[in-house]
Amino acid sequence: MSLDGDGPIAADFVIRNAWIVTMDANRQIWRDGALAVAGDRIVAVGPTAQVMAQVTARDVIDGSRFVLTPGLVNCHVHITGEPITRGYVPDDTDWRTNVFDWLIPTYMAQTPAEEQLAATLASVEMLKNGVTTFIEAGTILDLPAVMEAVDAVGIRGRLGQWIQDRAFAPTDDQATLTRDAIVRLESQLDRWPVADDKRLAAWGCLVGHNTATDDLWRAATSMVRERGLGITAHMSADPADPDYYLATTGKRALLHLEELGALGDHLSLTHMIHLDDAEVAAVTRSAMRVTHCPLTAMKGGYGVTSHGKFPEMQAAGVPIQLGTDGNNNGNIADLMRAMYLLAGLFKDARRDGDLFPAHAVLECATLHGAAAAGLAGTVGALVPGMKADFVAHDRNRPEWTPLLNVINQLVWSADGRGVHSVWVDGQRLVDNYRMTNVDEEALYASVQAAAPGLIARAGKTIPCAWPVA
Repeated sequence: MSLDGDGPIAADFVIRNAWIVTMDANRQIWRDGALAVAGDRIVAVGPTAQVMAQVTARDVIDGSRFVLTPGLVNCHVHITGEPITRGYVPDDTDWRTNVFDWLIPTYMAQTPAEEQLAATLASVEMLKNGVTTFIEAGTILDLPAVMEAVDAVGIRGRLGQWIQDRAFAPTDDQATLTRDAIVRLESQLDRWPVADDKRLAAWGCLVGHNTATDDLWRAATSMVRERGLGITAHMSADPADPDYYLATTGKRALLHLEELGALGDHLSLTHMIHLDDAEVAAVTRSAMRVTHCPLTAMKGGYGVTSHGKFPEMQAAGVPIQLGTDGNNNGNIADLMRAMYLLAGLFKDARRDGDLFPAHAVLECATLHGAAAAGLAGTVGALVPGMKADFVAHDRNRPEWTPLLNVINQLVWSADGRGVHSVWVDGQRLVDNYRMTNVDEEALYASVQAAAPGLIARAGKTIPCAWPVA
């Protein structure tokens, strides 16, 4: 807690008598704590008696029902296309069929209005599951429309139109494709800069895999480093990625990117399952970041438990953060489900209960995620001076009763269904399980009405193993 100065601290509101998981430098937990907010910032955190003695607040909220945590950070989520086609992709296809025969046609069939609708739904779903900041996976075709939709909901995010340039058709002009991709990336980074304390900004969102030429990797890396931004991209979810790089460059994917100078703390690569030991060493040397999406890995049969080297990367100090991806998961927004899986998958796969303890998993979902979004010291912890982005988990639920070890219960017992209230920039966007600034019924009705048309334009039907009358 920081309560400096002689006079009282003025606050807009204070929540008192709550459990508070601060994620501060000492990882302090208060069993009877208070948190005070002025404007968009936290101004005091500590024992209730001490905070209440030094804070003058316009509003006092009884927090005895709550466990307060920092807002979660989702570092890889597809917010267009998949949210409004939830569940229609079959779960008995391989990775290539899933992506190229189902997901890509869905992305390309969207209209700007549908992208806005999907982005609104995804933002609402994330907030209602305790996610206050996200990094878009880069599936956006109409970035201005999506920025507008996300801004209206109030979540914090780093977004970008997907960028790729590799010529796949014999008639493609490689030089033109590369030039256009670089111009497009530079344009969006200039239009939506990380400036003026805004919640939303553009990010370097490369598709990844084998879709970017060496020239694009070099240009994008230089561009984001000059601006102090980051790049997110998919890599090595399937052996196809290392196989491609071996066949075309003589080196596996991460070793080739290292040779290009593309690795570094600006870079977050998602999936990263099919790596060898030399690639893990390259990741470690570079201080780059890795985003694990356990929900998608399981649904897609990526081989994460048999091939994934996440325990080795964690042991080497590689920053690991979490994402929910898309891949038509049932829930693309509940990062708490991803925490649960990260805590358990490798314990079982390696028969080692020491791997990914709950406290380390919570760091992945908060502090590591904040750093990946370029927001270290701004979000990810409940510390005076940081943004007032936080979640009130409802203790009046069976999974929270009795409350004994709050970290274990956050990871192993709770999930997004227990998120009672959420604040971003000091604004209460979720109150008693309901959005405060979105007509949820109207949104859900619009999504239900839009989905069949999008699926039809993608040339797909909705498969089901059993007859539906």
